[in-house]
Amino acid sequence: MELKTEEEIEYMRENALIVSKTLAEVAKNIKPGVTTRMLDTIAEDYLRSEGAVPGFKGYNGFPATLCTSLNDEVVHGIPGDRVLKNGDIVSIDCGSIKNGYYGDSAYTFAVGEVKPEVLSLLKRTRESLFLALDHAVAGKRIGDIGSAVQEHVEPFGYSVVRELVGHGIGKKLHEKPDVPNYGKRGTGIKLQEGLVICIEPMINMGSKNIMQGKDGWTIRTVDGYPSAHFELTVMVKKEEPDILSTFRYIEEVLGTV
Repeated sequence: MELKTEEEIEYMRENALIVSKTLAEVAKNIKPGVTTRMLDTIAEDYLRSEGAVPGFKGYNGFPATLCTSLNDEVVHGIPGDRVLKNGDIVSIDCGSIKNGYYGDSAYTFAVGEVKPEVLSLLKRTRESLFLALDHAVAGKRIGDIGSAVQEHVEPFGYSVVRELVGHGIGKKLHEKPDVPNYGKRGTGIKLQEGLVICIEPMINMGSKNIMQGKDGWTIRTVDGYPSAHFELTVMVKKEEPDILSTFRYIEEVLGTV
């Protein structure tokens, strides 16, 4: 694990806020009739206006600024000509690079009028993220984070994706350690002050099992049930976590603050 200095943390905080504000710009345009390609263009234009460059574009060959994953797509959906429809949900994942450091955050949006049971999935997934963030404290263990997510969502009948996990972040988009969204309290590596991680619950309404699409990127649920995804970046500290990214700008746009 690579622990970050105070100077590095400030670079990362800047990136985290840029990504947070980029997602808010995207949020202004989440509505029926909009293509995912249009959202991607909005995000790239805003990132560049802030002096950053897209963190995902070109990463292992990924072709776009955003991952736009609709309904039963868990993550890594590629923006294109698909049109958002009333009742859809869409996970928007965004990364940035500025001053040699990465930012990364994701939020799942409701498009128009969404079924109550799907809105509940979004609500519980978001809640599980914040419960997990509370465990990003020095002396805790990785298993404490994963168990917080798992213990919150499974009683509602939801399932936790196993193959996809959160991650460390810094000069690389994905650093050690892996941060699963399941596990047992008191197990796994001990968290140290200065560690920066992305916690990102990926929660399915149905089966936990997933499959890869023909495009080689898009991951979807095997049973076609919806999946929700929320992600924030946090630095481990001694007494309380330092959450570097935020949903505040998004939720001001949505009117849910």
